[in-house]
Amino acid sequence: MEKNLTVEINARAIAVITVDVPNEKMNVLNRAFLDEFSAVFDELTNNAAVKGIVIVSGKADSFIAGADVRMLSAVTTAEEGQALSLAGHAIMNKIAESHKPVVVAIHGVCLGGGMELALACHGRVASDDAKTALGLPEVQLGLLPGTGGTQRLPRLIGLIKSLDLMLTGRQVRALEAKRLGLVDAVVPQPVLVEAAMRRVEVLLKPAADKAKMQWFSVKAWRDYILQDTRWGRGKVFAAARLDVKKKTRGNYPAPPKIIDCVEYGYRHGLTKGLVHEAQRFGELTVTSEAKQLINIHFAQTALKKETYAPEGVKAVAITQVGVLGGGLMGGGIGTVSLDKADAEVRLKDINDDGIRRTLVHVHEHFNVKVSKRAMTATDAARQLRRLTATTDYSGFKRVQLVIEAVFEDLALKQQMVRDIEALGNPDIIMATNTSSIPIRDIASVAKRPEQVIGMHYFSPVEKMPLLEIIKHEKTADWVVASCVAFGKRQGKTPIVVQDVPGFYVNRILFPYINESVYLALEGVPIDVIDRAIVQWGMPVGPFKLLDEVGIDVGAKIQKILENAYGERMQGSTAVDKLLADGRKGRKNKKGVYDYSAASRGKQIDASVYTLLGITPTATSSKSMSNADIVERCMLPLLNEAAICLEEGVISSARDGDIATVFGIGFPPFRGGPFRELESRGLAKVVERLKSFEAQYGVRFTPSKELVKKATANQSYFS
Repeated sequence: MEKNLTVEINARAIAVITVDVPNEKMNVLNRAFLDEFSAVFDELTNNAAVKGIVIVSGKADSFIAGADVRMLSAVTTAEEGQALSLAGHAIMNKIAESHKPVVVAIHGVCLGGGMELALACHGRVASDDAKTALGLPEVQLGLLPGTGGTQRLPRLIGLIKSLDLMLTGRQVRALEAKRLGLVDAVVPQPVLVEAAMRRVEVLLKPAADKAKMQWFSVKAWRDYILQDTRWGRGKVFAAARLDVKKKTRGNYPAPPKIIDCVEYGYRHGLTKGLVHEAQRFGELTVTSEAKQLINIHFAQTALKKETYAPEGVKAVAITQVGVLGGGLMGGGIGTVSLDKADAEVRLKDINDDGIRRTLVHVHEHFNVKVSKRAMTATDAARQLRRLTATTDYSGFKRVQLVIEAVFEDLALKQQMVRDIEALGNPDIIMATNTSSIPIRDIASVAKRPEQVIGMHYFSPVEKMPLLEIIKHEKTADWVVASCVAFGKRQGKTPIVVQDVPGFYVNRILFPYINESVYLALEGVPIDVIDRAIVQWGMPVGPFKLLDEVGIDVGAKIQKILENAYGERMQGSTAVDKLLADGRKGRKNKKGVYDYSAASRGKQIDASVYTLLGITPTATSSKSMSNADIVERCMLPLLNEAAICLEEGVISSARDGDIATVFGIGFPPFRGGPFRELESRGLAKVVERLKSFEAQYGVRFTPSKELVKKATANQSYFS
């Protein structure tokens, strides 16, 4: 049996434990690791020749990535989850209670259970490498830190800072970790182990000497009052609960339980706090929210390896990119190409003013990172030196990939293709960021249509993780593979879809918005519809989304989908009436919502009802529950996702779920449209669709494949 640990005792009487879990890219904590670590640690503790212990990683760029998620997903009862937590506690308690100093040397990711192991140690030293990141991201899996994190983190860095880290799951770089008090020192990676051994030697000195070498500053009075008095902590916990309720709307059980565990530990002490943590951890492991979030984790992990190309097809390593068109979209594409993909970027806009605005946008992104200490000013300057701009095509001949982000105009995009091909570089990939125009139409003027592809980014580019890559019938496999690989380097999750009207995301989004409009025309107040959808878990309601995207954009997509899919996508005249009245949404401060100084987009513009001939009635809103509203609006989206899979627009239910969660903010705790179909029960969904079809027509005609699976009691994930 392969070992997870190796031990070397040096001449300084310090044992160095090297963690290297076999057959794993990153170290993960599992049962075998815990058992082996316990035995090794006991042996070193009882060895009189060992004065102290240093724990390091044998992996190239990671310390410990956390618990093995496969182990967590296999939990079927709360008692089983609690037992896992208690097993972890036993190890962490051994470390914390050891009479020999234990110091961890952190290089690379130190997350979840890895971070909790570090918290149990007596000292922590981290490398200053950009790959070093520390955090407790369990909340992102619907869980809480279950091996001591809710108890030890507040005792190390204080209540307020620890709640922030645990409730957001955010990761911090080494320098911020030092500032927070998470680590004692940050050193260059080559001297990391030596620094950890010196820390052991410091901890071996008499207490009086250690006091002189105190690494942490005295707390300010404000921190003392808020964190070290029961009254102050009560205020902090109350504020945290209100904030969590506002952000999650009660849809995520983990954040309240994290607060509960921390508060319990403060009131009853570490030992009882750990028991309480284990109980709450066990309860969370079997929730539907945790199961769905873990499913998303597995899907993301699988997509990191996905190339969407036949075996043997090699991607071109793209290091030089051209971006046509500035603005927020072009600037965003340029930013992630610089910051994430580490590529050289050549930007073109039609005039100097457009270039100036785009450069300001890119520079602001890096300035923010520097101000947050996520990047040094030197590194930011180095990145920005690789960005150049022009009003002509000079410098574009040498790039490997051109991404156009110009206006949604077919003739203009076709001209971009002609212009790039005229430069004379036969190897350039031409990508279009269109959200609605068929790629085959843009490629129809190309001499090399096989090198034309869609790369549909979502706004704001720097934040939205999805990249829809659209291949038309002539797109070459190597082009697909190259764009997928580059998208990953940009920090995106690429999903390859077929070249059909609306592609995937916009195609399934339209029926949802369309049905919301029909509901409003029936008299259900617009704000009632939006609130019901938000409470269900969407980030914004359909009408707020229409305002944000742009009513003009919505009208254009409606026409495209109506022409392509006929009666099934038939919209009302409401959107056209809004547009004819000069309403484009937030962009011109005139939409469904009121953007006056008094409302600032928070209230519905009452004149919309008059314009559309609607009489919103309290009766209709009271007779229609939130669940009824959600069902009417969401079933068309779920059904259209099923039709897309049936037609081969997407290659799997996994892809359909991830694209919807990352592209439109479908509630992650629901897993995506296909997981939601399964949760509702395929047979029940088909029954409801047929009932609505009889009442409202073909908008609700169920997917043939959905009906087939429901009849055969099959799963989309079998």
